[in-house]
Amino acid sequence: MGKDRVSVDEGRVADTADTNEQAGPEPLSVTRTDADGVTVVTVTGEVDHHTSGALRRALAPADPDGARTVADLSGVPFMDSSGINVLIAAHQAHAPGGWLRLAGVRRPVLRTLEIVGLTPLLACYPSVEDALRG
Repeated sequence: MGKDRVSVDEGRVADTADTNEQAGPEPLSVTRTDADGVTVVTVTGEVDHHTSGALRRALAPADPDGARTVADLSGVPFMDSSGINVLIAAHQAHAPGGWLRLAGVRRPVLRTLEIVGLTPLLACYPSVEDALRG
C-alpha cells in the first residue's frame, strides 16, 4: 500500500492522492413525534452553522407554556457552537413551566456541553425512555 492510500472498511481502499475531496459532514435529519404529550425530537447528523436552523425550528415549542420536549441526540456525532446556541435558546423557550431534556448524548457532544457549563442547565439522560420518565 502506498503512502497516499488509506485503508478503510474491511480492506476497501480509498485513494487520497487523486482527489482533493474531503469527507463531508453527515447531513442533518430532524423528526418530531409525540409521546404522551411530550414532543420527542430525534436528530441524526452533525449540527453546525449550516444545519442548526433545522434544529432550532424543531425544538421551538408550539406553545411555550408548559411545553415538554426530549431531544434525542444519540445520532449526533458532532455539534459546534451553533448547536449549543440552539440548545440554550430552546431551553429558554421552554421556561418557566416546561422543560427540555437531552437523551443519548454522545461523549464528544457531552464533553462540549460540559466545557461550556450547560450540563447543570440541560438535563441529560442515557435514553429517550429515561428522559420521558425524568
